[in-house]
Amino acid sequence: MVATCNNWLVALSVLIAILASCAALDLASRIAQSERRATGRFRAILCAIIAGSCVAGIGWGQQPALAPPGLRAPDVRYEPTPTDVVQAMLRLARVNARDVVYDLGCGDGRIVITAAREFNARGVCVDIDPRRIAESRDNARAAGVADRIQFRNEDLLTTDIGDATAVMLFLSPELNLAVRPKLLRELKPGARIVSHWHDMGDWRPQETVRISSGWRERPIYLWTVPQR
Repeated sequence: MVATCNNWLVALSVLIAILASCAALDLASRIAQSERRATGRFRAILCAIIAGSCVAGIGWGQQPALAPPGLRAPDVRYEPTPTDVVQAMLRLARVNARDVVYDLGCGDGRIVITAAREFNARGVCVDIDPRRIAESRDNARAAGVADRIQFRNEDLLTTDIGDATAVMLFLSPELNLAVRPKLLRELKPGARIVSHWHDMGDWRPQETVRISSGWRERPIYLWTVPQR
């Protein structure tokens, strides 16, 4: 009888050990699965972040120019002024070495660069689009006239134009009318204003020339700021 009881005790001890081992294995398995799920979730989150960053990077290059903080988006679509129109605008304004030529909405800077390179004038490039200002600066360096030009990533309706003797515009009918009071208020009498394509409403131009460029006839208008 004693031997039988001992056998049962041994068997029970073995069974308890086996159950304990199974429980430990099950717990370890659950922990491993939990860690795998956590790792999987972390990887999924990381992939989503990376993918989102990539998508954002792709979209950035395709978006229109974004203005810096405090500046609105560009008012008009960028369209470079043809070279022959640039020459006609500067000739109409009678630009010379004593002038400070402003281009409000300068684009790639070609008008001010031409004024500096061919007429020895000084100039100021103003554009609300930082990419246009960067392009203007690079083009001025390449032309060897960057030391004669200032570059302003600013709003043409608020930038200081008090020292301008000639102002170049290629904007829109609405923006011409919006900037007109500023031109009359801040420019000195005798300063010249030249606009490609768009007039100034009921402010009649002093002179108008029309040139054929790119299979189109392009009007160019000249005004002179009157005595106050």
